[in-house]
Amino acid sequence: MQDMREKQSGMEQMVENLLKEAKNQGASSAEAVVSSDTGLSVTARMGEVETIEHTRDQGLWITVYFGHRKGSSSTSDLSADAVKDAVRAACNIARYTTEDPYAGLADPELMVKEIPELDLYHPWDIEVNQAIEKAIECEAAARNLDPRISNSEGASLNTQNGLQIYGNSHGVIGGYPSSSHSLSCAVVGQEGDSMQRDYWYTAARAVDALESAVDVGRKAGERTLARLGSRRISTREAPVIFQAEVAVSLLRHLIGAISGSALYRHSSFLLNQLGQPVFPDFVRIHENPLLPRGLDSSAFDNDGVATSVKDFVSDGTLRSYVLSAYSARKLGMQTTANAGGVRNLSIVPGDQDFQSLLNSMGTGLLVTEMMGSGLNVVTGDYSRGASGFWVEQGKIQYPVEEITIAGNLKTMYSGLVAVGNDIDPRGSVRTGSWLIDSMTIAGE
Repeated sequence: MQDMREKQSGMEQMVENLLKEAKNQGASSAEAVVSSDTGLSVTARMGEVETIEHTRDQGLWITVYFGHRKGSSSTSDLSADAVKDAVRAACNIARYTTEDPYAGLADPELMVKEIPELDLYHPWDIEVNQAIEKAIECEAAARNLDPRISNSEGASLNTQNGLQIYGNSHGVIGGYPSSSHSLSCAVVGQEGDSMQRDYWYTAARAVDALESAVDVGRKAGERTLARLGSRRISTREAPVIFQAEVAVSLLRHLIGAISGSALYRHSSFLLNQLGQPVFPDFVRIHENPLLPRGLDSSAFDNDGVATSVKDFVSDGTLRSYVLSAYSARKLGMQTTANAGGVRNLSIVPGDQDFQSLLNSMGTGLLVTEMMGSGLNVVTGDYSRGASGFWVEQGKIQYPVEEITIAGNLKTMYSGLVAVGNDIDPRGSVRTGSWLIDSMTIAGE
């Protein structure tokens, strides 16, 4: 940890030097980022090592402002001469760029004042041979589960440590060391003419929060086996449950629709909906950038603005957009400290577990995987390829494939019946499964 503190101090000094050099070259203000990452990735397939990869990346990014003219440059060479060259390149760009009245640093009074400890750094001291053993163990748990597991795409273990420092001319300089670890497995099953593939993974800041290698492999195998014998179904209207790991995409679509860039371009189906009901009144959607060990935690956004817990939706009503300093100025509003996106987004779950959701639906479609990107962000029209399971009387009957689900996101959001308590904790967007009252299912 002492080595990391020394490294952080050195990188903070480098950011300070960058900002000074920008001022010396005539910039009225500037912001800079310096980062350093190391990692190990191991993949095993069919019981043998397939790849071993060590990574070591570093880089800096500098943005300078000459009034409302902006220039940026970057380099992976952190030598003193390269740093000066990067600043000079950014300044040369800014001098000849057209003025943008909305360009510039966020207001100084909004800057982060204190940087709390968020418990993001938990390095995994794992040797290559140990990583190989875990990947092989994970894949073996899937392959040995059932003779119908006929092939494998392999199991991969990844571990990464990083440090990123941000600074700007308002006096903000700071950052965090962080770690991330993951283990994944994907296998292929075959029964008669039916061949299916599925996967599972685990991811966390700290090793002690990961699922075991055996559990990851077993779940990958079980999910693959459950899909064997998939059928097509006829076109119909029916209720739909989006399983937690695919319901995440519905939250991401919401954030995309209320992001500043979509709004000032008038390319959002939620344009001018602030203060309007979008969901049923039981829905609350919020972010917590200060969540300890959160996969996207930070005390400040990419503009250096202090972050905080905030609601985007409460009582079903849209309460906030997702704005950076730039997009806020374009809209005549104030930044929401979301330069770089949302951080640790969640929807408050209800009290129903997954089986209770199935019971509430009765008869309908359970979606476990979606393909394609059929969303019109201007109108909200939604159409995606899907696979999953047909459900009757709250019981899964058989797997289905080669179908398309269609609707409109505004209608889908307003038709949300319940959010399950089966939270998927593996990502920076957390939700349980969603039950939506009705969608079009296009099949045979």
